[in-house]
Amino acid sequence: MSKKLFVGNLSYNADEDAVLEMFKAQGFDPVSAHVVLDRDTGRPRGFAFVEFNSEDEAYNAREQCNGQPVMGRNVRIDSANERPPRGRGPGGGPRRPR
Repeated sequence: MSKKLFVGNLSYNADEDAVLEMFKAQGFDPVSAHVVLDRDTGRPRGFAFVEFNSEDEAYNAREQCNGQPVMGRNVRIDSANERPPRGRGPGGGPRRPR
């Protein structure tokens, strides 16, 4: 399991403070929260990622907070998959005609 959780079904008005407050109200101490924004509009997309100090704390937070209301919507919490680092590898893109 990861130390990072996916929090979905967020209100479009929710910010990092609202997400952190939900976990803190249940007795957890998250390290950080990141509400994902739309590239074009800059508005929240309705989900966030929250990081904890340990995998055990993340697991307990997931079990206890899943389905809790945040700004009028019951959130869905799941483990976040770690993304591999983006590198500058070979290839990619279309071939150019000669």
